[in-house]
Amino acid sequence: DVMFSADIYIKGSSSDHFVFQTTGNFIAGSGAKVVLVDSDTGGGKPQAANIVWQVAGYVDAGTTSHLEGVVLGKTYAAFKTGSSLNGRILAQTACTLDSATITQP
Repeated sequence: DVMFSADIYIKGSSSDHFVFQTTGNFIAGSGAKVVLVDSDTGGGKPQAANIVWQVAGYVDAGTTSHLEGVVLGKTYAAFKTGSSLNGRILAQTACTLDSATITQP
């Protein structure tokens, strides 16, 4: 499983692509955020559309957490109260949004 309770920083330029894969579950703790950071080379910061999270298990976004990118879940995805995603979410069985905000990048 991939679990985080503190912020994750993804540093790069607007033309960079990132693919994160896990054979388990992906769990963002309450209040944890994925933050996109400029690489300081003048190329802008990474784009949510260029970030992919490939998850073989379930996706759980805790309350008030924030994710960036395209999330591909093998089973279900649950976005809890106040959580948000700048990207897209696709899951094979179900996507549960509990007062969550999804914004297309």
